[in-house]
Amino acid sequence: MTEFATKLVESLQPISDQFKSLNVPEPVTHWGHPFFMGIVIVAMGSFVAISGWRSRTTTDPEVANKNKADHRKVAPLMTVFLATGYTGGLLSLVMQGKPLLESPHFITGSVVLTLLAINGAISLTGFGGNKPLLRNAHAYLGSAIVMLLVAHAFLGIKLGLSI
Repeated sequence: MTEFATKLVESLQPISDQFKSLNVPEPVTHWGHPFFMGIVIVAMGSFVAISGWRSRTTTDPEVANKNKADHRKVAPLMTVFLATGYTGGLLSLVMQGKPLLESPHFITGSVVLTLLAINGAISLTGFGGNKPLLRNAHAYLGSAIVMLLVAHAFLGIKLGLSI
């Protein structure tokens, strides 16, 4: 295990010990993270993607504005839930005594959060003054993130079945 992973385990261990003292059943410790993140990915991820694309593709300004507003409300919340879930996944591994930072699932999760930060930054700039190139980059990067989340979920199931 790398030095960083060791330090991370050491910093998460007290939190892990607190959760272990609650006598959380092993299936909840093992499958809680994938269950709840699956809900976030399916429910929020699909809603964010669909509302984002509907706001771009509809010809009805009222529908476009409603979808744009919905996208703006839910996308940041989804990002917060995914970041929290990322931490929860690490904590779950610490509670189970499994290695951190080594699986393809960890790598895809890290890439997802990085891409979400980039995509959020693009939107926070007002798409660089409403530049079509940045609007398109935001839309296609967001779609790529959703596809990566699907791959991430499959890697997570594979990881869960292996430990």
